[in-house]
Amino acid sequence: MHTIEQIYIDGAFVTPHGQERFELFNPATEEVIGTVRLGDAEDARRAIAAAKRAFATFSTSTVEERIALLQRMHDAVRAREDDLFEAIREEYGAPVSRGRWMTGYASSVFVEAIETLRAFDFERRMGAAAVVMQPVGVTGLITPWNSNAGFICGKLATAIAAGCTAVIKPSEMSALQTRIVTEALHEAGAPAGVYNIVTGRGDVVGAEIVDSPDVAKISFTGSTAVGKGIVRAAADTLKRVTLELGGKSPSVILDDADLAKAMPLVIGAGFMNSGQACIAGTRILVPRSRLAEFEAMAKSAVEAVVSGDPADPATEVGPMVSAKQWNRVQGYIRKGIEEGARLIAGGEGRPHGHARGWLVRPTLFTDVRNDMTIAREEIFGPVLSIIAYDDEEEAIAIANDTSYGLQAYVHSTDEARAVRVAARIDAGRVLVNTLTHEPKAPFGGFKQSGLGRESGRFGLEAYLEPKAVLGLHQ
Repeated sequence: MHTIEQIYIDGAFVTPHGQERFELFNPATEEVIGTVRLGDAEDARRAIAAAKRAFATFSTSTVEERIALLQRMHDAVRAREDDLFEAIREEYGAPVSRGRWMTGYASSVFVEAIETLRAFDFERRMGAAAVVMQPVGVTGLITPWNSNAGFICGKLATAIAAGCTAVIKPSEMSALQTRIVTEALHEAGAPAGVYNIVTGRGDVVGAEIVDSPDVAKISFTGSTAVGKGIVRAAADTLKRVTLELGGKSPSVILDDADLAKAMPLVIGAGFMNSGQACIAGTRILVPRSRLAEFEAMAKSAVEAVVSGDPADPATEVGPMVSAKQWNRVQGYIRKGIEEGARLIAGGEGRPHGHARGWLVRPTLFTDVRNDMTIAREEIFGPVLSIIAYDDEEEAIAIANDTSYGLQAYVHSTDEARAVRVAARIDAGRVLVNTLTHEPKAPFGGFKQSGLGRESGRFGLEAYLEPKAVLGLHQ
């Protein structure tokens, strides 16, 4: 059993003022594996005060000093990769391949921040003015359970690159990951108060961070509903806000696509991170002329996907993170059937041979209309919908007929045609015949998928304020 009793404030591990204890579960077994003592509003205020004190000096640090700190953080997190992998598997249930990717990502973001920082121009001449990019201030960084360690490290790396200090509110459901990352970061030797990590509830610790007049910027990754609440609360102090929220990403299969090549990408996009991904390609848009062919191939592909023990290298889809999430996904599967979608793979319940664990059968619907609930709402589980279209114009219209706009996928043997279609899809990223990730490119969404961008140059600029200085003679 794991017992986590401390949070991190002003460069030290401390006992929280908060008294509430939160149970941690292994989603593959449904067993309680530990408890974490949660911080409260008083802990958040202490962390904010520490970050405010540290900002006075850290904001004047040199680029080289910040690069050196980021490098030490990279090295320290990378040294704990095996421990972090075990934590991700145990408390989140990520399959082996996904868990290894997640651990590598958590350390790699520091290297990406270094590369961005080295190429970034903090002073620019614009006409008669010198424009200086100045750190925005104390930042509040709020991270989700579906990639907790990666988001802690990614948001913090960008804040440090900008010269900001941070108060981090990680998901309370990911306390094992948070403890390992915090221990690693502590070894990197940052000045006290530059970052502070307070595990607690969003409506307690998160709310205190968002409401505080001493926090200048919020970076939040999570649900659209919570993101809207943050915008409303942040308006009182006109905080700068970056939000990476939900998605209902389309995978557009053009009529000239090579289905044998496209199918693994389509299934991979739909079931990535066990379907618990904001960028999952859960709406599959297929030309009606090729619908029967696609349905047959997709049915076989989905039925071949292994949902099971995350420790088994053969597993591709792990358990849902909690009983609540499992029940949510089951409800959407029932809703799809009730609304008239035709189930061709998967369905309700656990995969065959599994009597416990929050495992979902990889599920595929067809005869889905874009006005059905399963096509409109983010399910956050391994449930895919095939939507037929008659021509390219209709495909683009369906792709854009959503309140979201985070990511999209286009498949075609004609790259120029795919690029033309991609240009008309309202999404922050469009992937053409690939599932690649580019950390230097901006990441974020159109419409209700968020505000602002993270990663690379755009992400760094979101932590900076431009100041124009005029009257200079050169």
